[in-house]
Amino acid sequence: MASFIIEGGHLLQGTITPQGAKNEALQVICATLLTEDEVIIRNIPDIRDVNNLIQLLRDIGVKVRRLSANDYAFQADALNLNYLESDEFVQSCAELRGSVLMIGPLLARMGKAVIAKPGGDKIGRRRLDTHFLGFEKLGAKFNRIEDRNVYEITARQLKGSYMLLDEASVTGTANIIMAAVFAKGATTIYNAACEPYIQQLCHMLNQMGACISGVGSNLLTIEGVKQLHGTDHRILPDMIEVGSFIGMAAMCGDGIRIKDVSLKHLGIIPDAFRKLGVKIKTEGDDLFIPRQKHYEIQSFIDGTIMTLADAPWPGLTPDLLSVLIVVATQARGSVLFHQKMFESRLFFVDKLIDMGAQIILCDPHRAVVVGHDRKITLRGGRMSSPDIRAGIALLIAAMSANGTSHIDNIQQIDRGYEHIEERLNALGAKITRSE
Repeated sequence: MASFIIEGGHLLQGTITPQGAKNEALQVICATLLTEDEVIIRNIPDIRDVNNLIQLLRDIGVKVRRLSANDYAFQADALNLNYLESDEFVQSCAELRGSVLMIGPLLARMGKAVIAKPGGDKIGRRRLDTHFLGFEKLGAKFNRIEDRNVYEITARQLKGSYMLLDEASVTGTANIIMAAVFAKGATTIYNAACEPYIQQLCHMLNQMGACISGVGSNLLTIEGVKQLHGTDHRILPDMIEVGSFIGMAAMCGDGIRIKDVSLKHLGIIPDAFRKLGVKIKTEGDDLFIPRQKHYEIQSFIDGTIMTLADAPWPGLTPDLLSVLIVVATQARGSVLFHQKMFESRLFFVDKLIDMGAQIILCDPHRAVVVGHDRKITLRGGRMSSPDIRAGIALLIAAMSANGTSHIDNIQQIDRGYEHIEERLNALGAKITRSE
């Protein structure tokens, strides 16, 4: 098992460019299954989850060509239908949560999909009901095969339908969109997720010949078409990585520029850090975070304690709460964090408490952070990364801490961050990977 050894206390300075968006990559790569034509996707991040998905597509017969470090061509003109029903394929899907996004395209194009319950972060229940309820609305039949622990979904001809999603699930919305592009008639999805990743998927599908309207809203209309053709698509910068770098710059930066962030797609992420007192300068499509000796948490207009809570887009993404909590540990003032969307994502704060942070974990969903105002520096320690986002938060905490820290289970971080130690060491960090 690989680990990071971090020598804390080094100030970081320079310029860093965010990778392509992980969550968008998983969606648009699966969308290449919807056509026999070649689809080119650019700015694909070189990370574990995405690379595993690309290999899974190769295994089922997709022709994959690497055009450059982050650009690929996909052509799904000869899928291996027998392999799609094999135990080997099911096992591969079980190890990769992104594989769930293959259901919609396979159901739309092949009329059948077999998939296991996918893996991923251990952050509480992440149910698939929204996906399956949406497929059933389109006329698919759903069956669980107990002895193989797999889900089998079949449909001779999907038919457009109106549906009100029980939750604004990002992957559920993406899956239903991809299934509906070939459905007969019109499909209306209300309470659809509207994250930039969903918008990008819709734009790509429209470039391929789909007919999707309402993009950017929570009410999507999809007019079914008979086939799609190839396209050339570029993935957005990863807004979660941008937020992670803002947090890193606040904690241990000596002036850091984050290049080409696609500012209009960041939503309220910069403002969430500003609420903690972090100064962020916008310069074109770059963000510059200057060195701050002190940053002070704001209060609400009526003087009550600041509360930061996650919510579906355009609310604050839950993927950045871990980083915001770490940043708050060295701010001046107190803040309540309310994690509403997942059950187990705040338990990592025990590791921050061991490092000297003043945090009260009220319950699995709420934590109060009392900032040190840099008067007490976090201390290095030994810890393990429980999931992707907590992992990067712990890495930021370790870089700002006194002494040396060890972070185990860093394959979790590798799932979401491309060559992270090399990129941070280029700014002045001291991070060593130990196998």
